[in-house]
Amino acid sequence: MSKLSVTVAARCLSAGGVIAYPTEAVWGLGCDPFSQTACLSLLQIKHRPVEKGMILVAASMKQLEFLLAPLSQQQQNTLMQAWRNPTETGPVTYLVGDPLAQVPWWVKGKHLSVAVRVSGHPGVKALCEKFGGPVVSTSANRAGMAPIRSRVLLEKQLAAELDFVLPGALGGAQQPSRIIDLATGQVMRAA
Repeated sequence: MSKLSVTVAARCLSAGGVIAYPTEAVWGLGCDPFSQTACLSLLQIKHRPVEKGMILVAASMKQLEFLLAPLSQQQQNTLMQAWRNPTETGPVTYLVGDPLAQVPWWVKGKHLSVAVRVSGHPGVKALCEKFGGPVVSTSANRAGMAPIRSRVLLEKQLAAELDFVLPGALGGAQQPSRIIDLATGQVMRAA
């Protein structure tokens, strides 16, 4: 993945575009989480209802600091442990409360919490770093269809509706991230 491609992708996000990018296990769709227009465009591409909510992916815990600051020290330690070396532990998404309502409704959907992950994928990390914050991360597929694992299939099914496709390879994970409710420890989606 070239620095130029990452720069183009980050500029596209900043301009309100919707992009596809490789993640740990599948191709993802992303946009600026604070752009209502971009998020609703992404949901329209997926044919996904806004009520379901979407994941925010970040390069580091620092990029999620605004959301993690109200958490207890024990909760922050749990996240730090899980995200310390995400390339070894595999992708883990946590549902985190948003008591200060800092994440827009179009990201959270009908939920009071927001799904967040620190990625170990070098391309995702580079994208979030260049963009300067977390990015929406949802699987690149139409609602109800299997997540896309092939760039060829991505191009065939979705490229015409996207503003940019960030080239690169998928990570080694076989399944999308586990999703765990931070407050209860309940596994909402197993890997």
